[in-house]
Amino acid sequence: MADPNAHRLWIQEALNLQLAEPDVRTLGQRLYDALRGGIQQGRLPPGSALPSSRQLATELGIGRNTVLSAVDRLVAEGFLVSRPGAGVFIADWQRGPQTPLDVPSSTPVTLSRRGERLLDFTAPPSARHAVFAPGVPALDRFPRERWQRLLRRHQQRAPIDWFDYRNEGGVKALREALCDYLRLSRSVRCRPEQVLITQGAQQGFELIARLLADVGDDVWLEEPGYGGAQACFAAAGLSLQPVPVDDEGLNVASLPPETPSPKLIYVTPSHQYPSGATLSLARRTALLGLAQQHGAWIIEDDYDSEFRYTSAPIASLQGLMDNAPVIYVGTFSKVLYPGLRLGYLVLPPSLVTSFQRINARLHREGQYVTQAALADFIGEGHFARHVARMRQCYRARQATLRRALAPAVAHGLELSSGHAGMHLVAYLASHDLERELIRRGEQAGLRLSPLSDHYLQAPGRPGLVLGYAGAPEAEIERAGRWLGEHWLALTT
Repeated sequence: MADPNAHRLWIQEALNLQLAEPDVRTLGQRLYDALRGGIQQGRLPPGSALPSSRQLATELGIGRNTVLSAVDRLVAEGFLVSRPGAGVFIADWQRGPQTPLDVPSSTPVTLSRRGERLLDFTAPPSARHAVFAPGVPALDRFPRERWQRLLRRHQQRAPIDWFDYRNEGGVKALREALCDYLRLSRSVRCRPEQVLITQGAQQGFELIARLLADVGDDVWLEEPGYGGAQACFAAAGLSLQPVPVDDEGLNVASLPPETPSPKLIYVTPSHQYPSGATLSLARRTALLGLAQQHGAWIIEDDYDSEFRYTSAPIASLQGLMDNAPVIYVGTFSKVLYPGLRLGYLVLPPSLVTSFQRINARLHREGQYVTQAALADFIGEGHFARHVARMRQCYRARQATLRRALAPAVAHGLELSSGHAGMHLVAYLASHDLERELIRRGEQAGLRLSPLSDHYLQAPGRPGLVLGYAGAPEAEIERAGRWLGEHWLALTT
């Protein structure tokens, strides 16, 4: 509960500002009007304590009787309430109905062309993630108590340097822990100095787009692909060139010969989003050669490589060759929780200094306590154990979804392989079927994500991207049965 005394100084300063303005009214009337107007307009929150009459009189330079007269009048009218022995407080005065924020105002609002385009990459906000929300981890399984203990440990020990502006790429211990983890588990070639801690992968994409491409430059992206990356590069004013994806991942050979050379190439090679394909070794090698040929940078987004169920993790693209033209992007949003807001870049040595300086200028470094706690979380083995538990959890949750959809699959519903990751794709026969299932889902309180929205070029392949990691198995079972039954009703 908020401290009712917290607003006393603010109220005093607000009254000082208003009474300092020239006015023909008496001081008593002006004080009364200022208090009542602040209460009616919601600037003075209900329950807030008013400064004492002596304090107000002293600070405002008016007589105490003048203050008491205005206060007594407002108490009588119900705008203030007096509590003997405690003071005078703003009453819980009810204003009229508020205008919803989404009601159009009379003043026209024009977004920039980039702003209007970005709206195409966003979905309406929802109060909570639905059962099939892609990319949402098992928040109910995160070891919160252990994590809170680590945070408290570093809050108590935080050196004074962490309260200052910094420009070193992140807490050293976290960069060292990440290097050890990435070298062993992902075959990434790196030293701690090459790691730049960011506030999530999106910030990493933004830095790459700003520092390595100019407005109008071409970026090649997977088709279908990740909407977050599409939005980020569109916001940077880049020209988005979709590259088809097949069972072997990104297929640059399918592009027409006259396709402009890229400045950036965005790829999710270990587990393509959303199709789930793995970029073959032959195509990985060819992509590295193509990037060198064009003087382009490859952005390797390794967003959920920890979660593989039928084979060992795939080695990173970045680690295939020395001095690879690759920027490796990682995030903790999927493996831990989205609210952590921590990600990282592994940069080629030639880019480290520039990226550190620009990141510190545009975004500032911070969250040092959280970074230090995460370094301990990794270094003490909690991270590896959590990943192992989540791998088992997600395997079980995927199996639950497959069982629930089994009757539909028996009648022709096609699902992606699910050999890795946190979602399945259900491929549909038509866009009409995709739209109808989404419409029925909304009526049932079930939010479905259309596969066609992941395509830059309309209409895209129809389907549904079904996240299964973030919901309990009972909820997955119910939602899966609902989806299977409605698919059957519409197709048989």
